[in-house]
Amino acid sequence: MCRHAKSSWEHDVIDHQRPLKGRGKRDGVLMSNHIGQICDAPELIVSSEAVRALVTATYFKEAWQMPDEKFIRNNNLYDFSGQEVMKVVAQLDDSKDCIMIVGHNHAFTSIANMLGNKYFDNLPTCGFVAIEFDVDKWKDITNGKTVKQIFPRDLK
Repeated sequence: MCRHAKSSWEHDVIDHQRPLKGRGKRDGVLMSNHIGQICDAPELIVSSEAVRALVTATYFKEAWQMPDEKFIRNNNLYDFSGQEVMKVVAQLDDSKDCIMIVGHNHAFTSIANMLGNKYFDNLPTCGFVAIEFDVDKWKDITNGKTVKQIFPRDLK
């Protein structure tokens, strides 16, 4: 999972349309290039439709050179509590073993803490957390093992 990169509040647009700011763009490139080198590509990326999340997810798609059909938008990831995100996760295709979701806080911090075995006070913007689960169906995940956590500050 990845929280979207740092967004800008300087534009007079609705929240869903807020773009990334310069730092967010730089962090998105930095993180996606690094993670693209150390992690195998997921079988699917599912992103919130909010502009800041889509752009962040696109950096990862490009770093892994993934085809368009392995990149899905899901407006239910535009969620801040985590309840809708968990519904999306429960409905993921069970034939896929590795899926990356890209969305928003506070949902992603809560989910990382609920499902993983490491605690985070706050998942920072463009923060990446990988959690492994020992289940056959996405709807059956309850808790797993946090196997990677990489934040932009770790790479600077």
